[in-house]
Amino acid sequence: MKIQAVRGMQDLLPEKQKIFRHVDDVVRRIFSAYGYSEVDFPVIEYTQLFSRSVGEATDIVEKEMYTFDDRSGDSVTLRPEGTAGCVRMAQENGLLFNQIQRLWYSGPMFRYERPQKGRYRQFSQVGGECFGMAGPDIDAELLFLTARIWQELGVADQVTLELNSMGSVESRKAYERSLVEFLSRFRSSLDPDSQRRLDSNPLRILDSKDPNTQAILSDAPVLIDFLDRESTEHFAQLRQMLDDAQMAYEVNPTIVRGLDYYNRTVFEWTTRALGAQGTVCGGGRYDGLVEQLGGRPTPAVGFAMGLDRLALLMLEQTDTAGGSGIDVFIASMGDAARARALLLGEQLRDQFQDVRVQVHCGGGKFKAQLKKADQSGAQIALILGEDEVKAGEITVKNLRDESDQYRITGKNLDKVIDKIVLSR
Repeated sequence: MKIQAVRGMQDLLPEKQKIFRHVDDVVRRIFSAYGYSEVDFPVIEYTQLFSRSVGEATDIVEKEMYTFDDRSGDSVTLRPEGTAGCVRMAQENGLLFNQIQRLWYSGPMFRYERPQKGRYRQFSQVGGECFGMAGPDIDAELLFLTARIWQELGVADQVTLELNSMGSVESRKAYERSLVEFLSRFRSSLDPDSQRRLDSNPLRILDSKDPNTQAILSDAPVLIDFLDRESTEHFAQLRQMLDDAQMAYEVNPTIVRGLDYYNRTVFEWTTRALGAQGTVCGGGRYDGLVEQLGGRPTPAVGFAMGLDRLALLMLEQTDTAGGSGIDVFIASMGDAARARALLLGEQLRDQFQDVRVQVHCGGGKFKAQLKKADQSGAQIALILGEDEVKAGEITVKNLRDESDQYRITGKNLDKVIDKIVLSR
């Protein structure tokens, strides 16, 4: 029996892993530029953390969590999202009370969903969480930060920012009552999931993809009409900040996110390039979550972006796909030359730590080695044969233009490598 990957899990092959690494490098640099500190926390937590924070009636808790009893009989869960774990970590380690924190993290999450393009049961997320700031300015900063990430990744023209406000807990409950009253008249016409949610989590009906349900919702009450005064002002100030920065966005009154802890600002970055899996980033405020998990009242806002969907968006980007990030490829022929090639590779890595060097191993004809050199994306190939070894020289072949190859001595190799570094 051939053993394959568990259904819904994925292997990251070199091309996709390269994109993941590129995204991680960009995200790390941008979070640092905004003064955020990187944290990490376990991929497994007590189940109660997620049922209390995410919500008992959400799809995640009801249907999607990887939950099991450990050998001590405790119910534990592979983390389905990052915010709850980050709040638990920050609260447990004394990072929240009377403090301002800007934190970020990245890593795997787990949900038992139906696998499809851009949706896996193990998936990678980057998240940012901010604590201790109640005003709309930090909401705006998070949106500026995410917009800068899209710009640097080269996908800014493929994503759209959609905004909404869920108001206070009280205004949200008032809206839920009005929505239930309206939809109850059409219960039999709703899709099965929406019929179930009408009694358990009515706001999630707004996310339904069923055409008949969406047609009914077109006449339903709108959440923004139920906002309390403070939430209305908060949302207006946030929009003004985005307008002042000339940042494009759309107000979408159906955005409620899928988790119970959100209040006031909620947002999604969406794309039309991925079909049904159109949300590449989402987040909002969760001012009551810290207190709900046993801490003192702490305003908070955050977001998460899925690397798998970002990778799909970026696979067509020529600057991030293809090649293996090699600068110098060393080819050789003959036992003495192969030994010299290995030593030369080590010398270059010692002297030029930012230069990526690959030495061909395993023998083979020069023609086949040079084909591999070209496929590697290297700028130059350094060639060592019997003649080069005897003469103490190296043949240099430029792989990115039609110039003639030439020989140099080892002491002149520095100038050749310096040109590669300067050309980046």
